[in-house]
Amino acid sequence: MNFPPLPATIETALAERGYEAATPVQAEVLKPEAEGRDLVVSAQTGSGKTVAFGLAMAPQLLGEEGRIGYAQAPLALVITPTRELALQVSRELEWLYERTGARVATCVGGMNPSAERKVLNSGPAIVVGTPGRLRDHFERGALNLSQLAVAVLDEADEMLDMGFREELEAILDGTPETRRTLLFSATMPRPIEALARRYQTDALRIATISEGGRGHGDIAYQAVTVSPPEVENAVVNLLRFHEAETAILFCATREKVRHLHATLQERGFAVVALSGEHSQSERNHALQALRDGRARVCVATDVAARGIDLPTLSLVVHVEIPRDAETLQHRSGRTGRAGRKGIATLIVPFSARRRVEAMLGRAQIAAEWMDVPGPEAIGERDRERLLGKLLAPTQFDDADRELAQRLLAERSAEDIAAMLVHAHRARLPEPEEISANTRDAQKERHRPGFEDTVWFRMGIGRSNGADPRWLLPLICRRGHVTRGEIGAIRIGQDETYFQIPRALAEKYAATAARTFAAEGDDEPLVIERSDAGPREAARYNRQRRPSRSGNDAGFVKAKPLGNRGFAKDGAGKPGFGKGGPHKHKRKFKPN
Repeated sequence: MNFPPLPATIETALAERGYEAATPVQAEVLKPEAEGRDLVVSAQTGSGKTVAFGLAMAPQLLGEEGRIGYAQAPLALVITPTRELALQVSRELEWLYERTGARVATCVGGMNPSAERKVLNSGPAIVVGTPGRLRDHFERGALNLSQLAVAVLDEADEMLDMGFREELEAILDGTPETRRTLLFSATMPRPIEALARRYQTDALRIATISEGGRGHGDIAYQAVTVSPPEVENAVVNLLRFHEAETAILFCATREKVRHLHATLQERGFAVVALSGEHSQSERNHALQALRDGRARVCVATDVAARGIDLPTLSLVVHVEIPRDAETLQHRSGRTGRAGRKGIATLIVPFSARRRVEAMLGRAQIAAEWMDVPGPEAIGERDRERLLGKLLAPTQFDDADRELAQRLLAERSAEDIAAMLVHAHRARLPEPEEISANTRDAQKERHRPGFEDTVWFRMGIGRSNGADPRWLLPLICRRGHVTRGEIGAIRIGQDETYFQIPRALAEKYAATAARTFAAEGDDEPLVIERSDAGPREAARYNRQRRPSRSGNDAGFVKAKPLGNRGFAKDGAGKPGFGKGGPHKHKRKFKPN
């Protein structure tokens, strides 16, 4: 084993787990100059840092024979940002210290605090937990930190981003000054530097992230551009194209997780979901389903997926674009771990390509831009995978051969092979047709009957609280048309434009004028034909700004609306905003 000298109990545990050589971060923390010192370690997720700090703190925990007896109070405390990461760290430390006699206690939100207090009173040498729950146990007297020898802050940058500074300070202020503090963080922003200065002494800095870029070397980054309505179809085709043993799909909100999870279930994928609305028990069941193969796809939010370590995870799909380069790396870091290869794919709407390119540049990641795989490419991959499975060496018993002989007596070998292929394909979800992947193709697509349209205008927009949910029924009711006869709707800041097929335009204009007069509405709700579309109107408005002293030609003051779908301001007068002050808006009226 290519490790520095270690206690026999630890060496045996590493050997049983198949560890032959130390990863770079593990080798660094075990160097003689790091022994017994405070450490500030900059290491990527998936680099083996959990085992690294487990090995680094061993001298402070183990006796001469490499064992730990009953601990009156915890000797080591590991703080992590999320429940999933805490549970993962606990599992790693349990097998690493299994032969030492050390007990590991886990304290996380969502679990029974009374049961955790009983475990803390039973003499664990190592405690792993999240900041909020650990602080609660400490302030209630259940967590005794008086004999603490080592404190570890795992993914410290993420804990500060999540607002746990106060909890961390409360916990660390209650520990002995003689403790050893190990701070692990993928990035080193100023708040991390300040935390290190306050709670560490003569800390040794270790950086194992390559200078050539912060992206994972074992991750291949890809980016696919799509039309926004086809994002879900792109997800389906990416999953079918790669057929990863385990894949994780990242979304920005719980609502998106819920919707995508239901969509993929309907299309035949074995999928689970992880978000803040799920209980700890539900999360544990979902992760176990992924580990034992009952599920192959996980839809998750960023926070819920922190700390997930699945050995078979080879595909990460960013369904919604990460908010920054650090989030991109944390998400992608779920794959490509411990020397394994992985793929991270970003689904990029056309309008967001420049923003994503800038984000990749800041992260120093070179991504391959490509089209979403279509049914033909997926079919070719399916054929290759099926041939590989069928031609792989296989052990047969007598019962298998007897059944094969019966089949051959009834059908030809070619028919049996074709039936086998058909049975295999029947288990796979169907890929989706993806439209031509260019902006020009998007511009050329029209709904049948909307090749020739006329723009109409209303004098209300976003500043007036305009919303498609009530605008569309109003447009239909005014002109006596159905939803299917309305084309594009463009809601601007102060006005709304919509399309009517030219064949219906005159009839629509006349009907809208009659119903407006009959209902007696206010001027902003007038529907009128517009020779200029929304882009031309916006350009005209920019060129003809109203003067401060009065109205310019082409602008009229809008009258206040009655209480028709709009909020009133604080004085009780009808206004345009959602509860804001009553203001008159200047409006553009095309000639």
